[in-house]
Amino acid sequence: MDSNITDYQAIIQQVFNSYIEFLGETKDIQFETVFDRENDRYLLVEVGWQDSRRIYGTLLHIDIINDKLWVQQDGTEEGVANELVALGIPKSQIVLGFKPVDRRKITEFAIS
Repeated sequence: MDSNITDYQAIIQQVFNSYIEFLGETKDIQFETVFDRENDRYLLVEVGWQDSRRIYGTLLHIDIINDKLWVQQDGTEEGVANELVALGIPKSQIVLGFKPVDRRKITEFAIS
């Protein structure tokens, strides 16, 4: 396995764990990490109940495609891509997949 991919996987796990720690789990709401290393798909999912309302959704979804991190879903306030950069991943290796291509062109991140 490519060492960049291994590094990316470790950084994704570190970021997900920091979000879980920051947001905090309760007895009624938990976070699940889904690490599909074979297909390079990584999700952070929120699951539970708040009063009588079901809580379920994907907070973060990152894929590794052609040696780049594709942020497919970003439910954070600050933007997970900025955290990835702070942890050493170049902007040229991060694609904001949740944005249309014409919007990606005006960001500092990769287009594809």
